[in-house]
Amino acid sequence: MNESQKKSLQRLGGRFIVFDGPDGAGKSTQRKMLSDALSEAGVDTISCRDPGGTIIGDRIRSVLLDNDLSDMDVRCEAMLFMASRAQLVTEIIRPALAENKTVLCDRFVTSTCAYQGAAGHDPKAVIELATLAIGDCWPDATLIVDVDVDRGFERIGRRPHHAGKNRKRSSGKGMLFDGVQPDAMEARSIDFHRRVRTLFLGVYEYYPRPVVTVDGVGDPATVFDRVLTELSRVAW
Repeated sequence: MNESQKKSLQRLGGRFIVFDGPDGAGKSTQRKMLSDALSEAGVDTISCRDPGGTIIGDRIRSVLLDNDLSDMDVRCEAMLFMASRAQLVTEIIRPALAENKTVLCDRFVTSTCAYQGAAGHDPKAVIELATLAIGDCWPDATLIVDVDVDRGFERIGRRPHHAGKNRKRSSGKGMLFDGVQPDAMEARSIDFHRRVRTLFLGVYEYYPRPVVTVDGVGDPATVFDRVLTELSRVAW
């Protein structure tokens, strides 16, 4: 890392940055790569995941990961996500930012806009609900790492013709959660996932803070270069 790259990364000190996007886009890989680069540049950084990241949040996450949520109303889902988020902001994110640490989060409000939006909840109403949950603690920038649904499915080892199977006994979040058995992820059709992607790509139109899209096609290093380029363009 040269001095110019180091200074560019140090510019991200004390920022709240979210990685989000369709399943299989590689957002978690990119978050980890940015975390490593920031640490190398001497930037104090913490990483968290949404939902979860706290004892209370992980309990809520376990409810959302239950394999029998077919009867849960989409508004109930959205509120559970916000409850977990409220705890994460209070317990982890705000204190870290107060100490001028950079916070990198794997998913945030944009996920609820996309996934619960695709399930029928008004994405713009999600913003109102989020304001109650997180107050003014919005990300300084959200990076939507984007790939088409077929490519994303291929990356996570899921075939498009499997989408929509086992609907009654599965959670309604598609592949929203990492670390869940594949059978629990087959609750939504491929058309649902395509709606999710479309909503991710349009969230910048109404989201209250900057949202940029990063092409997730290519090897991780190539995508990471795009991440750094987009971050350099954000007006903090």
